[in-house]
Amino acid sequence: MRRITRALLAGAMVLGLAATAVQAKTYYWISHGSPADPVWTYFLQGAEQWAQDTGNTVNTSFHNGDVASHQEALRAAIAAKADGIVTTSPDPGSLVEVAKEANAAEIPIINFNTPDPTASFDAYVGGDNVVFGASWAQYLVDNGLVKQGDFVWMPVEVPGATYGVQEEEGIRSVFEPLGITWEVTDATLDQAEIITRMSDYLTANREKVKAIIGLGDLVTGSIKRVFDQVGVKPGDIPVVGWGNSLDTTQEVLEGYVNAAQWQDPQATSYVALSLAAMEAGGVPAGFNVITGALYDKQAAQIYDDILSGK
Repeated sequence: MRRITRALLAGAMVLGLAATAVQAKTYYWISHGSPADPVWTYFLQGAEQWAQDTGNTVNTSFHNGDVASHQEALRAAIAAKADGIVTTSPDPGSLVEVAKEANAAEIPIINFNTPDPTASFDAYVGGDNVVFGASWAQYLVDNGLVKQGDFVWMPVEVPGATYGVQEEEGIRSVFEPLGITWEVTDATLDQAEIITRMSDYLTANREKVKAIIGLGDLVTGSIKRVFDQVGVKPGDIPVVGWGNSLDTTQEVLEGYVNAAQWQDPQATSYVALSLAAMEAGGVPAGFNVITGALYDKQAAQIYDDILSGK
């Protein structure tokens, strides 16, 4: 009996030590996005799945493009001695000082979704917005959908935000040499207001708009509603842009949108947190992970199934 008891005690001690060795850690997932934006639902799901799979705690927060609030959340995570932080970049250069503070505190800080090479993040996970912008513009050019002298409308939810600025940079590299002009307009983060503003703009500028590039998921996902409201038939105005929502996959399948960008939102959050955990364990990342694919009607069902949970 004593031998059994001792064996059980010894086993319990080993299990206790093992549990201590793999004690759950606390990570922070901080987004500039809005919880009302469908694509951020999928980014959040990736973070929640990672927490479930690893047993770690992930504190999440959305900041709706508010830079000061975003910075405050990061500093709160640093003060709380987070085991790791994953964060988007709300504006170019806005997190340079905060990233340095995380570095000084020796807290892993991984950038995801919106890159900012001016900040000292340990790694980046997500798409290359400059490349995405250039690919949208090139798609329109290569398929003969726009030509010299044409005008392209580019609605965006948050003017001046990192993603739109970088996407426009890529678009400019293609359009400017070809003499194609464009305008970026504010659509806000409210779905109903987006539809109203886009419908008003298209009504007033229908004759000159030769193509549309949606610089965000909410605007691209509103194309069908806007076209139906204004009386534009699917395919009458070529459209490319983001495609991380069921609204957009359906628009591609129905011909309202020609091609859309998939960003792997769930995987982006999952991999970013994995890199943060890897660094917290003493293994530096030292590399970026680039995600994303441009899909058209032939491939749209694949992404529609993913977003539907099939």
